[in-house]
Amino acid sequence: MAKAPPSDSSARRTGSSSTRPGKAVPLTGRAAKKQARAAKKAARGQGKIKTIIQGYKMTRERDPKLPWVMILAFVLTVTVVIVPSILFLNVWVMLPFAIMLGVLVALIIFGRRAQKAAFGQVEGQPGAAAWVLEGMRGQWEVEAGIAGTTSMDAVHRVLGRPGFLLVGEGADHRVKGLLAQEKKKLARVAGDVPIYDIVVGDSEGQVPLRKLSAHVMKLPRNITAAEVNTMKRKLSALGGSGGSSSKNRMPIPQGPLPKGAAMTVSQRAIRRRGG
Repeated sequence: MAKAPPSDSSARRTGSSSTRPGKAVPLTGRAAKKQARAAKKAARGQGKIKTIIQGYKMTRERDPKLPWVMILAFVLTVTVVIVPSILFLNVWVMLPFAIMLGVLVALIIFGRRAQKAAFGQVEGQPGAAAWVLEGMRGQWEVEAGIAGTTSMDAVHRVLGRPGFLLVGEGADHRVKGLLAQEKKKLARVAGDVPIYDIVVGDSEGQVPLRKLSAHVMKLPRNITAAEVNTMKRKLSALGGSGGSSSKNRMPIPQGPLPKGAAMTVSQRAIRRRGG
């Protein structure tokens, strides 16, 4: 005798906690957040690997000796660690440590040569100083090209804990005039906040591009974070120009980029280590 099909009520009771085959169960609460964090962490890890690969390829194009230098550094480091361990310690115990240390040394050398290649690529191009300033670590308000000339001389303004910085790049005799004009206009807003003027270049009294970030980071912290926000609001009230007319601003590029390519994360990482 055939069994009667289960009633709707019994089906609901027995099947309410089950799911249809092939359908994913949506996660809620902590499980969903945990899964989202894990996915984000995995994506970040993959992004870092891609960044390192891109940075390596970019640097190798300009520095063909890079792979050989890295291999030599790795081999020498491993040898220096392993040789004493043959005499006094168990070599198999020290081998993992030697390999990790060798990789670390190779990566440090890669970072330094990548930094040198990146600065060599942008040095002398219009907007190079702004490119470095915008990549500095910390809270810095950078406004590129607040003043300039048709000869591509430019002045960039930076607001941070040291106070205001006016950074000029270009021909020294023209840049100094631009800096003096902008400093006079900015003084009406700055009040007691210090104003530093910096000229980027390799002549006496100038700051080389590769040392610009380190130079700025070493400046004393003269104002608080709250005062930085106050100065930022004052600049915003003036249209962010510190008294400079937008008509006089130089249409400076956002940063010198090779062959029109977009800036990669590796380039940002490299320039943050400037100095």
